[in-house]
Amino acid sequence: METIVLGIHVILAITTVVLVLLQQGKGADAGAAFGSGASGTVFGAGGPGTFLQKMTTLVATAFFATSLTLAVMAAHRSDAPSVVEDAGPAEMGEELPGADDVPVMDDSSEVDEGETDLPPIDEE
Repeated sequence: METIVLGIHVILAITTVVLVLLQQGKGADAGAAFGSGASGTVFGAGGPGTFLQKMTTLVATAFFATSLTLAVMAAHRSDAPSVVEDAGPAEMGEELPGADDVPVMDDSSEVDEGETDLPPIDEE
């Protein structure tokens, strides 16, 4: 079912792009002064503007509906991994992977500040 809705969604997206690209811009009326005004009669007296606008509105509404449908389907998918399930908290006393590589400083050990590997600082 999700595959069918996704296929329809992709077709609607491509159709929306094509319909938007077919529409005339605001400056296209200037071309009518040079003899291209008769080309708009193919779609009737109103020209292609109203037909393409209505189709764009219809296709965009259907695209929005399929977007919401896909979002609801993804939210209710039972096989979707949960973040809490995948990375649950470690139990008390349980070692984490790679914990052997990290040096741990015990509170009971005392730090001897006199011995270091660094050279002494020359104070002038």
